[in-house]
Amino acid sequence: MIPIAKPLLGAEEQAAVLHVLNSGMLAQGQKVAEFEQAFAQFIGVRHAIATSNGTTALHAAVLAHGIGPGDEVITTPFTFIATANAIKMAGATPVFVDIDEDTFNLNASLIEAAITSKTKAILPVHLFGLPAEMDKLQSIARKHNIVIIEDAAQAHGAEFQGKKVGSFATGCFSFYPTKNMTTGEGGMITTNDNQLAERLRKIINHGSTQKYVHDSVGYNYRMTDIAAAIGIEQLKKLESFNQKRRANVRYLHQKLASIPGIIFPSLTEGHVFHQYTIRVTPKFRVSRDIFLKSLVEKGIGCSIFYPIPIHKQKAYVPYGSSTYPVAERMAQEVLSLPIHPTVSETDLDTIAAAIRGLA
Repeated sequence: MIPIAKPLLGAEEQAAVLHVLNSGMLAQGQKVAEFEQAFAQFIGVRHAIATSNGTTALHAAVLAHGIGPGDEVITTPFTFIATANAIKMAGATPVFVDIDEDTFNLNASLIEAAITSKTKAILPVHLFGLPAEMDKLQSIARKHNIVIIEDAAQAHGAEFQGKKVGSFATGCFSFYPTKNMTTGEGGMITTNDNQLAERLRKIINHGSTQKYVHDSVGYNYRMTDIAAAIGIEQLKKLESFNQKRRANVRYLHQKLASIPGIIFPSLTEGHVFHQYTIRVTPKFRVSRDIFLKSLVEKGIGCSIFYPIPIHKQKAYVPYGSSTYPVAERMAQEVLSLPIHPTVSETDLDTIAAAIRGLA
């Protein structure tokens, strides 16, 4: 089986973890501080605050901006449910806006119509590693005096107009094993705001910045030194990982160009291709689900991200009557193919041959 995702961990990560285990300092310590400093420098911001996972990063970011009950946050219905959950976990209300079918990201032209007096933030997702239109989103946010929280969980190293995502506003990253870099589980929040960084450090550490002194109620959202040690080594390799992803995408593009009924993602500059997501449209010879079944039977671990938009999930019953036609149509067409760094040219030839066999 060619897996849809595979963490690439080597001797460097093993040695780093062993060093932490031998040190006896397993919880949030020097390695976490070192990882935070390195990640902040990589993104190009003053502060990076490590957390236990991407969801806790999002939740802490929403809380740190003072968002809570009675507030609304505009976001996308077409992403992993953690994005919306983090808003609800803070007591606020997610307000969904439909997506653009070419990028799968928030359709910026629809956002202003969704803004009300209760709107406190826009929470875009840089889905599949493609940056959202941050110039347009920043313009809207400034006009309406609301904040932006970037969900960059799938976009480590992605750039928009030469600037890394996570540096435009408050950035939130995930280091889950399927991501472009991993710490096993882990997250990171990035910001240039000194006061926001201080609030975030309190939120993730039981409301404390000094041992046994608690200024507010907080959470235990801390990262371990074990995770940070892995992250330090993974960050060193991230650019090469992303280059390999892009190279694999270009190779598949060359092999699969101009197949009727399939829409391939554009080779947008700054895209880091967390997922290589094609669209199997109704014009293709077989349905998307038959396409998926056929590839899996041939040992190709493709997958659907995401088969059910958030507003159609049982956990979001009140939103089920709402309609977001593009998100709903994309959920019926999208299919992601393996292009991660461990995918070989032989694997790519196998994937291309299987797809051409269905055309």
